Amino acid sequence: MTIDSKLKDLGITLPEPPRPVATYDPAARSGNLLFISGQLPLVEGRLQKVGKLGSQFTLEEGVEAARRATLNALSVAKQQLGSLDKVSRVVRLGVHVASASGFTDQSRVANGASELLISVFGDSGRHARLALGAAELPLGAPVEIELILEVE
Repeated sequence: MTIDSKLKDLGITLPEPPRPVATYDPAARSGNLLFISGQLPLVEGRLQKVGKLGSQFTLEEGVEAARRATLNALSVAKQQLGSLDKVSRVVRLGVHVASASGFTDQSRVANGASELLISVFGDSGRHARLALGAAELPLGAPVEIELILEVE
Protein backbone atom coordinates (compact mmCIF):
# COMPACT_ATOMS: atom_id res chain seq x y z
CA MET A 1 0.00 0.00 0.00
CA THR A 2 1.34 3.44 -0.90
CA ILE A 3 1.55 6.21 1.67
CA ASP A 4 -0.96 8.24 -0.37
CA SER A 5 -3.39 5.30 -0.13
CA LYS A 6 -2.73 5.03 3.60
CA LEU A 7 -3.42 8.76 4.05
CA LYS A 8 -6.67 8.39 2.12
CA ASP A 9 -7.71 5.41 4.27
CA LEU A 10 -6.99 7.52 7.37
CA GLY A 11 -9.11 10.37 5.97
CA ILE A 12 -6.08 12.67 5.78
CA THR A 13 -5.45 15.20 3.02
CA LEU A 14 -2.06 16.85 3.20
CA PRO A 15 -2.14 20.64 3.10
CA GLU A 16 -0.10 22.71 0.67
CA PRO A 17 3.47 23.00 1.99
CA PRO A 18 3.74 26.17 4.07
CA ARG A 19 6.11 28.86 2.91
CA PRO A 20 8.98 29.66 5.26
CA VAL A 21 8.24 32.53 7.64
CA ALA A 22 11.90 33.67 7.66
CA THR A 23 15.16 33.10 5.78
CA TYR A 24 15.67 29.32 5.67
CA ASP A 25 14.97 26.33 3.48
CA PRO A 26 11.96 24.21 4.44
CA ALA A 27 14.15 21.10 4.20
CA ALA A 28 17.77 20.11 3.66
CA ARG A 29 19.05 16.76 2.50
CA SER A 30 22.38 15.25 3.45
CA GLY A 31 23.00 11.77 2.08
CA ASN A 32 20.01 9.63 2.98
CA LEU A 33 18.71 12.01 5.65
CA LEU A 34 16.10 14.70 5.08
CA PHE A 35 15.94 17.38 7.76
CA ILE A 36 12.58 19.16 7.88
CA SER A 37 12.81 22.69 9.30
CA GLY A 38 10.58 23.63 12.21
CA GLN A 39 6.93 23.60 11.18
CA LEU A 40 4.13 25.48 12.89
CA PRO A 41 0.46 24.48 12.99
CA LEU A 42 -0.40 26.84 10.14
CA VAL A 43 -3.70 26.48 8.30
CA GLU A 44 -3.65 28.17 4.88
CA GLY A 45 -0.59 30.16 5.94
CA ARG A 46 -2.00 31.40 9.26
CA LEU A 47 -2.10 30.37 12.88
CA GLN A 48 -5.68 29.89 14.00
CA LYS A 49 -4.84 30.86 17.57
CA VAL A 50 -1.71 32.00 19.40
CA GLY A 51 -0.59 31.37 22.95
CA LYS A 52 0.78 28.84 25.35
CA LEU A 53 -0.23 25.44 26.58
CA GLY A 54 -1.55 25.65 30.10
CA SER A 55 -3.05 29.12 29.63
CA GLN A 56 -4.51 29.90 26.16
CA PHE A 57 -4.46 26.26 24.94
CA THR A 58 -5.78 23.08 26.49
CA LEU A 59 -3.85 19.83 26.29
CA GLU A 60 -6.27 18.56 23.63
CA GLU A 61 -5.77 21.70 21.53
CA GLY A 62 -2.01 21.24 21.88
CA VAL A 63 -2.23 17.65 20.67
CA GLU A 64 -4.19 18.84 17.63
CA ALA A 65 -1.66 21.65 16.99
CA ALA A 66 1.18 19.09 17.06
CA ARG A 67 -0.75 16.93 14.60
CA ARG A 68 -1.37 19.91 12.29
CA ALA A 69 2.31 20.93 12.37
CA THR A 70 3.26 17.33 11.53
CA LEU A 71 0.93 17.33 8.52
CA ASN A 72 2.70 20.48 7.34
CA ALA A 73 6.06 18.75 7.80
CA LEU A 74 4.86 15.75 5.79
CA SER A 75 3.69 18.06 3.00
CA VAL A 76 7.18 19.61 2.91
CA ALA A 77 8.73 16.13 2.77
CA LYS A 78 6.44 15.12 -0.09
CA GLN A 79 7.30 18.30 -1.98
CA GLN A 80 11.02 17.62 -1.54
CA LEU A 81 10.90 13.91 -2.37
CA GLY A 82 8.05 13.73 -4.87
CA SER A 83 6.47 10.91 -2.84
CA LEU A 84 6.29 9.95 0.82
CA ASP A 85 6.94 6.38 -0.31
CA LYS A 86 10.61 7.41 -0.42
CA VAL A 87 10.62 7.75 3.37
CA SER A 88 12.36 4.65 4.76
CA ARG A 89 12.05 5.64 8.39
CA VAL A 90 11.20 8.50 10.72
CA VAL A 91 14.44 8.85 12.66
CA ARG A 92 13.75 11.70 15.07
CA LEU A 93 10.92 14.02 16.00
CA GLY A 94 11.50 17.24 17.90
CA VAL A 95 8.47 18.92 19.48
CA HIS A 96 8.77 22.39 21.03
CA VAL A 97 5.78 23.42 23.12
CA ALA A 98 5.11 27.02 24.16
CA SER A 99 4.41 26.41 27.84
CA ALA A 100 2.86 28.53 30.54
CA SER A 101 4.54 28.36 33.95
CA GLY A 102 3.79 25.01 35.54
CA PHE A 103 2.75 23.23 32.32
CA THR A 104 4.60 19.90 32.25
CA ASP A 105 2.67 17.79 29.72
CA GLN A 106 4.95 18.47 26.74
CA SER A 107 5.32 14.74 26.11
CA ARG A 108 1.55 14.32 25.93
CA VAL A 109 1.33 17.18 23.40
CA ALA A 110 4.09 15.49 21.37
CA ASN A 111 2.00 12.32 21.22
CA GLY A 112 -0.21 14.10 18.68
CA ALA A 113 2.73 14.10 16.28
CA SER A 114 4.11 10.68 17.24
CA GLU A 115 0.80 8.88 16.88
CA LEU A 116 0.19 10.45 13.48
CA LEU A 117 3.61 9.36 12.19
CA ILE A 118 3.07 5.79 13.40
CA SER A 119 -0.43 5.73 11.83
CA VAL A 120 0.98 6.85 8.48
CA PHE A 121 4.27 4.91 8.34
CA GLY A 122 3.59 1.93 10.64
CA ASP A 123 6.69 0.59 12.38
CA SER A 124 8.85 2.81 10.15
CA GLY A 125 7.15 5.77 11.82
CA ARG A 126 8.52 4.87 15.29
CA HIS A 127 11.21 7.37 16.20
CA ALA A 128 13.49 8.93 18.77
CA ARG A 129 11.91 12.06 20.20
CA LEU A 130 12.47 15.30 22.05
CA ALA A 131 9.55 17.08 23.74
CA LEU A 132 10.66 20.42 25.13
CA GLY A 133 8.91 23.34 26.80
CA ALA A 134 9.68 26.81 25.44
CA ALA A 135 8.94 30.30 26.73
CA GLU A 136 7.96 31.54 23.26
CA LEU A 137 7.79 30.19 19.72
CA PRO A 138 7.76 31.99 16.35
CA LEU A 139 4.62 34.05 15.63
CA GLY A 140 3.21 33.08 19.04
CA ALA A 141 2.65 29.47 17.90
CA PRO A 142 1.77 26.92 20.56
CA VAL A 143 3.84 24.15 18.97
CA GLU A 144 6.73 23.77 16.52
CA ILE A 145 7.89 20.41 15.24
CA GLU A 146 10.98 19.27 13.35
CA LEU A 147 11.67 15.93 11.68
CA ILE A 148 14.64 13.91 10.55
CA LEU A 149 13.69 11.30 7.96
CA GLU A 150 15.74 8.51 6.44
CA VAL A 151 14.97 8.53 2.72
CA GLU A 152 15.78 6.63 -0.45
